[in-house]
Amino acid sequence: MNSKYYELQITPSSFKDEIENFLMERFFNGIEENGNTLILRSEENFDDLIKELKEYVKSLEKLFNTNIDIDIKLEEKSNEDWIKKYQESIQPVEIDEFYIHPSWYPPKEDKINILIDPALAFGSGHHETTRSCVKALKNHVKEGMTLLDVGCGSGILGIVASKLGAVVDACDTDPMAVKSTKENFELNNAEYNDIWEGSAGNTDKKYDIVVANIIADVLVFIAPELKSRVNNILILSGIIDKYKDKVLKKYQDFDLIEEIKDNEWVTLILKKGS
Repeated sequence: MNSKYYELQITPSSFKDEIENFLMERFFNGIEENGNTLILRSEENFDDLIKELKEYVKSLEKLFNTNIDIDIKLEEKSNEDWIKKYQESIQPVEIDEFYIHPSWYPPKEDKINILIDPALAFGSGHHETTRSCVKALKNHVKEGMTLLDVGCGSGILGIVASKLGAVVDACDTDPMAVKSTKENFELNNAEYNDIWEGSAGNTDKKYDIVVANIIADVLVFIAPELKSRVNNILILSGIIDKYKDKVLKKYQDFDLIEEIKDNEWVTLILKKGS
């Protein structure tokens, strides 16, 4: 462990949820919230992430014709084992019959246990979109169904689907996410059929269910490839409620059969039209 680490504090004047979701797609060591401030810590520098963040904020300003003030503070600090402190702050999560817990908590005998260490990868079950996707999978996955997890992150949704009896493929454009998913499947004695670095467009297969917990803008952008990969049910998440109609417009050839809301986030369950 290095003797120093970097602490990045980001305080936006608006669009906090969008900015947090953007950061979650790119940073895997956990994000702390303190009021309106997002705090990231790493032993690696944040130069590339800060550059990408500024470009993203400019895109938001252009898209919504508004001004977004963003205060960015970067400090180098002495390493006080902040990963351990972050781990100690994480509690297990129960979502219906699933018990999602870090390794420093014991499993529960009466639950379907899923072991995820949040300090090592994003997608720990604590975020509203992950919880909603787990509920959606429980409602729609049947034994023997084929499923593709697009933007698999830590692999938690694929693991849930596997525990429910699905034959799981997964993909992510981030090689770290692919590595994390493979490790977490093994950690949970779960099986996947295939996993690759890239998008849904990297396969010609069609699936009974496709799940994508990403962000609204990406769901809009990749709509053609998601729709071409699904035979039946499409689960879309990572959507802030105010962008729901924007997403639905791109998937209007599918039938909306269910919505799961959790705070300001919404998960959409669509069925392929006849």
